[in-house]
Amino acid sequence: MPVSVRLERRIRRDFPGPGSAAEIMRLLDELPGTAGYDVEHFAGERLQAAIVLLAEGSIRRFHESVGLALTDWRDLLVAAELDHESWPDRLQAELSH
Repeated sequence: MPVSVRLERRIRRDFPGPGSAAEIMRLLDELPGTAGYDVEHFAGERLQAAIVLLAEGSIRRFHESVGLALTDWRDLLVAAELDHESWPDRLQAELSH
């Protein structure tokens, strides 16, 4: 599943270097196939956004966040503060800029 329009906007803002945003989106799109478990979770905006938010515009942190997601996606949600029931509101706030 490709990234959502609002997440793509955030990726382009956070990763403005030539080709960076396209590479981030490609890696997120491939993630469900490489996760090995919970494919549905990795195809959704919540986990994809958690990875991007934790990366804070850093390619190195992006790869670290992917590693955390592959180890335990629940830890990723906690680290990105998307683990509580109000996560849709936080996501809306983060992706609406």
